[in-house]
Amino acid sequence: SDTLFAMLAGLAIMPAVFAFGISPQEGPGLVFIVLPRIFAQIPLGNYFAVMFFVILLIAAVTSVISLLEVVTAYVTERLKVKRKYAVGVIALLVTVCASFSSLSQGVLSDVKIFGKTIFDFFDYLSANILLPLGGLFIVLFVGWYMKKALVYDEFTNQGTLKGTLFRAYYFIIRYVAPVAIAIVFLDLILR
Repeated sequence: SDTLFAMLAGLAIMPAVFAFGISPQEGPGLVFIVLPRIFAQIPLGNYFAVMFFVILLIAAVTSVISLLEVVTAYVTERLKVKRKYAVGVIALLVTVCASFSSLSQGVLSDVKIFGKTIFDFFDYLSANILLPLGGLFIVLFVGWYMKKALVYDEFTNQGTLKGTLFRAYYFIIRYVAPVAIAIVFLDLILR
């Protein structure tokens, strides 16, 4: 549902970006530049603006909750920490990191890490380094570490689906995907 919401928002925002003569290169703050202008031009725009931004806030919070769950589960299971304590500490750490990111658009705009604002650095780190490396580790884990029978069970949903394409899938996971991801990763790093 997050992806659908993002696509619909993009379809609504991009025509307005061009209509107002704003550069699409503005980045993540684009929604906060364009939408207030759109809402200002329609009847009862202030009410629609408040409703939209409240819904956007809810979408952001629910996304963060699902992301925190993975880390919380790991900490509670591996480190044997009580869930309440783990959630509190992890949420605090994420909030602190997010605060620095947010403040880099204002008060901390002069603080640079490798020539980038804090927000841009975190954006670069996550999109160009962590995502490709995460994908690479996953395909290496599935292709070379997991037992083939377990991979087959997952591929066929414990035998409820046909496994006719499993051989091709397994070949791609083992040999094609790691090379493709490594090429993308190197391209992103060497730009």
